[in-house]
This record gives sequence, structure tokens and C-alpha cells, in this order.
Amino acid sequence: MAVDPELLAILACPECKTPVTLVHNGAGLKCATCMRVYPIKDDIPVMLLDEATVEA
Repeated sequence: MAVDPELLAILACPECKTPVTLVHNGAGLKCATCMRVYPIKDDIPVMLLDEATVEA
């Protein structure tokens, strides 16, 4: 099961408030502004700065 499209439409990066998009075949959510990728664990987005990785 993937992230609910209605939930995805309202999720934003907690650091810069930019909307996030799915990446890595649905394994993460990426912010285009600060380049953080938030993991999705057990179909639940983990929107914590400590859990995010930064990708170029």
C-alpha cells in the first residue's frame, strides 16, 4: 500500500514548508528546496528532521 494521495497533497517539509514528492519508488518523500528525503516506513511518512537524509 502506498501513501494516500490526499495525505501526499498536504505533506510539507518541516524545515522549509515546501511540498514533498515521492522518490525512490515510493520509499521516500523529497523536498525540492532543501533536498531532504524523508523515509516512508510501514507506509507511514516519517517527517522528522533527524530521520531525513540530504541528497543532491
